[in-house]
Amino acid sequence: MEVDTSGPVPIPGTLNLENGPISSAQDLIIPNGSATASYSILSHGNSIMPRKPLLPPDPNTSSEDEVPMESEGPSWTNPLVRPELLPTGLCYDVRMRYHCELDPPKDRGDYHPEDPRRIYHIYRELCQAGLYPDPAFNVPIIEKSLHRIRARSATPEEICLIHTIEHYKFVAGTARKTSLNQFPFMEPTDVETGLGDEQLMHLERTLDSIYFNNLSFTSALLSTGGAIETCKAVMSGEVKNAIAVIRPPGHHAECNRPMGFCLFDNVSVAARVCQAEYPELCRKILILDWDVHHGNGIQQAFEQDPNVLYISLHVHENGNFYPPGPYGDHMHCGVGPGLGKNINIPWQTKGMGDADYIYAFQQVVMPVAYNFDPDLVIIAAGFDAAAGDQLGGCFVSPTCYAHMTHMLMPLAKGKLVVCLEGGYNLGSIAKSALAVTRTMKEQAAGDRAFEWRVMNRFHKDFYSLSLRAEDILRSYQKEQLLDKYDMIDLHVLRKKICKSFKHQVLGSINYHKAGPLMVFFHDPNHHQTAGDIDHVVNVQMYDTLSWYREWAIKEGFALIDVNFPNHHYDIDDMDSLTYDKEAEITKRDRERAELAIYLWENYIEYDCSSSSSSSSSRLLGDKALIRKSADPTMHHQSTS
Repeated sequence: MEVDTSGPVPIPGTLNLENGPISSAQDLIIPNGSATASYSILSHGNSIMPRKPLLPPDPNTSSEDEVPMESEGPSWTNPLVRPELLPTGLCYDVRMRYHCELDPPKDRGDYHPEDPRRIYHIYRELCQAGLYPDPAFNVPIIEKSLHRIRARSATPEEICLIHTIEHYKFVAGTARKTSLNQFPFMEPTDVETGLGDEQLMHLERTLDSIYFNNLSFTSALLSTGGAIETCKAVMSGEVKNAIAVIRPPGHHAECNRPMGFCLFDNVSVAARVCQAEYPELCRKILILDWDVHHGNGIQQAFEQDPNVLYISLHVHENGNFYPPGPYGDHMHCGVGPGLGKNINIPWQTKGMGDADYIYAFQQVVMPVAYNFDPDLVIIAAGFDAAAGDQLGGCFVSPTCYAHMTHMLMPLAKGKLVVCLEGGYNLGSIAKSALAVTRTMKEQAAGDRAFEWRVMNRFHKDFYSLSLRAEDILRSYQKEQLLDKYDMIDLHVLRKKICKSFKHQVLGSINYHKAGPLMVFFHDPNHHQTAGDIDHVVNVQMYDTLSWYREWAIKEGFALIDVNFPNHHYDIDDMDSLTYDKEAEITKRDRERAELAIYLWENYIEYDCSSSSSSSSSRLLGDKALIRKSADPTMHHQSTS
């Protein structure tokens, strides 16, 4: 089937698939077990269906709107399989695109923001990047591609773990129905006919940012069911982590009403199902919501649950940003037993960027998340804070989304699920979702210069609260040299010299006395690893200068030990900080030369009258080095 990428999926009633035109939800119900059916809407109540691996698509017949059929085979749940060897999962179903406007605007550039093309653009980006083998995109496939997770319709029992029966009936009532058995909880009078187009358009005009057609209910069930199956695939060990490319979104849907483009609260329902079906393995769940809008539906669902930690980063504007009101402010921290398990990080204005989000993650999100120690992490991944989004007005880059994902991956032993929420710039959401997916597959999260580039706002606080590994090693070495050789920290007047050299210049206890002096200029200590480099216990440091120090002390030399850091920075002068490798090397060499001159002018002088018979004359000739005054501020003149 040729995919239409020029606009939203056509109005229901004009969709043409291989099995003929679809005019109602009934046409999508294909008997289970049919060998020729492309789709099968599963309805099995609360029973737990055995999970089976999905076969990769046949390269001769598959296309983006075909879902691989289940097949017998070895299970991914084999406990002998190391989790890191499992694939990353992908859930996508073209039928979620059937939820679209009944009367789209005639101007093709003015579609509703919650456009059916959103999920297709993400799926296409993943395929074109070689992450999933769809023959519609003739590109090379990477080793160990994404593992397809089959979406299914959520059952009424699952939906009603979060929503009221009345809410379920209301959404189900928008579809045409001909069989009571296919729509549980519905009365006979409710299923004779569905709402007509005029009634559906009236709902669109009267409800809070919601539109319907007769297939919206079908898409909503698949969206929620897709989130459920994705979470279950991760919890069961079928995949190590997964992304669910689903719509309509869900984090605004409250227990008794749809709102904000959302019909059912996908993430919340999936979390409740995992708690019910994996009571021992999934007791605590972290839901991290980085959608630019506050997830009022998720907060409402779990604000009294001490076993679900909900953290939301969103634009608030003192309650003037959608959804309006104070519910998303920082004062709402949970209710009753759930007190402290709801954390809102409300931005007071639009325009937030990478630095703001990274800073919030480092200072709030990650410390709280590690303390909570979840069994499963679900990201309510709205990409409407991305640069270019017409509703969000923020500037988060794909690299930042990748880094935030990377920071969350160590939690819950890697059990991470990403469920799509908002995001309305087709290019931005595709690039952002690709960056997140690549990170979950343990590909590069971005170039190493990212942390230099993003510090456009909170960089001073960031660096003042962090420690470089080489500074930690130098601090340890300083203690060892003090204990072994009585070497102390020499003062460097840092108004003239780069602050990176603080604590980097050490002198022996006799450095101030006239006599032979040896000065070491060296790079940071080398380190090597054995085994897994992710564990600090396997990192070993070795000091290549220790033998020379011992020899110099034995021979009666005074010592000055100068450690040159690999990277130089100045906390008080970072507003114009950028990262350029060649410029960094040039700057580093200049500052090292400045330090050497500073030491020469303030700590070292030579005496031409020194005897050549001393031990120093054997090394230094007729010019034996001697120490200047102990106060470097009294010697700024050159001695050359």
